[in-house]
Amino acid sequence: MPRAATTSDPFNAIAEPRRRHILEFIAGEERSVSEIADALDLNQPSVSKHLIVLRDVGLVTARRDGRRTMYRTNADMLRSIHEWSAMFEKYWRGQLRRIKAHAEAQK
Repeated sequence: MPRAATTSDPFNAIAEPRRRHILEFIAGEERSVSEIADALDLNQPSVSKHLIVLRDVGLVTARRDGRRTMYRTNADMLRSIHEWSAMFEKYWRGQLRRIKAHAEAQK
């Protein structure tokens, strides 16, 4: 089965580490491209391209503020990713219990 295009699938969009860093950086408050580029030590054209992908899949929203475009995360779209990944939580909790039990047995 062919892989979905990055520009149409939020999971493929966040597969790129720089995009995840951008999402983390703008999670607290909206930021401009130049703020993101400076903070993450990336060039502005690269940040702009990543933001276009994130906007196209709905993970960020944009608004004009004079000459700047301000970006922020779209919590509603991130919720779907969170809910999907949450189904694996019980697996990891089980793994941690087994590791703890193994470590305690070694004492």
